[in-house]
Amino acid sequence: MTEFVTPKFPHVNPPLHLVLKQRVQAYFDEKGISATGNPTLFSKAIILLCAFVAVYTHLVFFTPNWYLALTECLILGGLVAAIGFNVMHDGSHGSFSKSKLLNRVAASSISLLGANHFMWNMKHNMIHHSFTNVDGVDDDIAVGALMRMAPTQKRYIAHKFQHVYFWFLYMLLYLFWIFFTDYKKYFSQKIGNVPLKKMSIADHIEFWGVKIYHAAVFIVIPVAIVGWANWAIGFSIMGLFAGFVLSIVFQLAHTVEHAEFPVANVETHLLPEEFAKHQIKTTANFATNNKLISWLVGGLNFQIEHHLFPKISHVHYPQISNIVRNVCKEYQLNYIEYPTMIQAVGAHVRFLRDMGRA
Repeated sequence: MTEFVTPKFPHVNPPLHLVLKQRVQAYFDEKGISATGNPTLFSKAIILLCAFVAVYTHLVFFTPNWYLALTECLILGGLVAAIGFNVMHDGSHGSFSKSKLLNRVAASSISLLGANHFMWNMKHNMIHHSFTNVDGVDDDIAVGALMRMAPTQKRYIAHKFQHVYFWFLYMLLYLFWIFFTDYKKYFSQKIGNVPLKKMSIADHIEFWGVKIYHAAVFIVIPVAIVGWANWAIGFSIMGLFAGFVLSIVFQLAHTVEHAEFPVANVETHLLPEEFAKHQIKTTANFATNNKLISWLVGGLNFQIEHHLFPKISHVHYPQISNIVRNVCKEYQLNYIEYPTMIQAVGAHVRFLRDMGRA
């Protein structure tokens, strides 16, 4: 087995990322505002977290009629995704607040959902954001034998139908994440081919503390109050809905038509483009004029801006998107954007179909 070698980005002078940073910083200087979150974001975080606690409490301890209970399970699944998008995501990138403590608290909301922050930070912040769409490195496109998510991945006969059955597989993401992939990363000490950085004693304690908490709050207590059958139905609905929402939003950002999948040079391990161009060519936006979608998904429909400026809070992406779009025009780069979410889903389905046929 060949030793894993981390790809590298070529050096360009001046780098496009520097040009973008200078122009975006000029915007914040002109407006006299911080690039991190603002009261709008803080109030949204409070609303989502309070709603999560309220729905859970009513569902488990006040057990409503079955039709209302099923509705609340769907709402709870939506809140799991929304907290991940709006609170945890900004917090993990250090863009939720100027305060390191508040960022840590926001990032730790992933624990409320049952996932481990250490694993997420390495998988998402360190690997995915650095090597987006690079097969063999970016774990987000390493779905396994059932899905072909890059042109360099092996094609199987079943992939011919992946654009039909992906809906069901995406539903499994959250449950698979909580009950399998976190543990796989922990015990293998790897994320795909990339070795985990060394975990401290505190990291180990946090990992197991979160898993014990999640089992107690989302399995033991509900089962004790509503019974196994009701718990199994409710938890499955919540988990499957959360999984689908989380999956589809992240997949629309990178696995769509026109997005590229760069391959590093075998000898030099250099990727074809500098960092900023790489992010622009591998990422897509969708429904950026839809304020409701932007609110619900935490600005992750502005994925190009997010990948270029992860330390800027999503509340500022609508304003800086014009700056990024203009720079792309200057450098003759394709700014991939789908006007509506339906069009983006269509582009994703066509991508999956093409990957299944190629």
